[in-house]
Amino acid sequence: MKIIAVDPGYDRVGIAVIERDYTPGARTGEVWVHSETFTTDKSDSINERLRQVGERVEQLCTEYSVEYLAIETLFFTNNQKTAMAVAQARGIIIYAAQKSEAQIMEFTPLQIKSAVAGNGRADKRAVFDMVQRLIKIPDGKRLDDEYDAIACGLTFFAHYRPKLDK
Repeated sequence: MKIIAVDPGYDRVGIAVIERDYTPGARTGEVWVHSETFTTDKSDSINERLRQVGERVEQLCTEYSVEYLAIETLFFTNNQKTAMAVAQARGIIIYAAQKSEAQIMEFTPLQIKSAVAGNGRADKRAVFDMVQRLIKIPDGKRLDDEYDAIACGLTFFAHYRPKLDK
């Protein structure tokens, strides 16, 4: 099973594709397939940036034949303008995934920190350290958004219970 996990945004979007084989007798554990921080051009209008985000998510859903979207719920900050734009991006991302027939699972920051670091109050460093221990990621420079998406994907697999045929 392949899933796409997204740390939503309109400026920078963390995206990860993670796979796990649930076939009886298969090697267990999550496998990194792809991850990136997708960025939009600050000089573009918000509507253009949202279109770009939606197209990228739809492209990856199709390319990797994902079955689920794991997405972080909104964490409201004091900046209402930014929160509204991120909420719009979340809507576009969910729409793009559903257009590709992916099912949606949402996780709060608390759920993600608990699933990955074992503590809902863990800081970013603790989450990143655990992500690197839980899944093999090729070497390379990654932004926080990408690690957040990978953590969201790992949370999906911590919560997902497949219906196996008997």
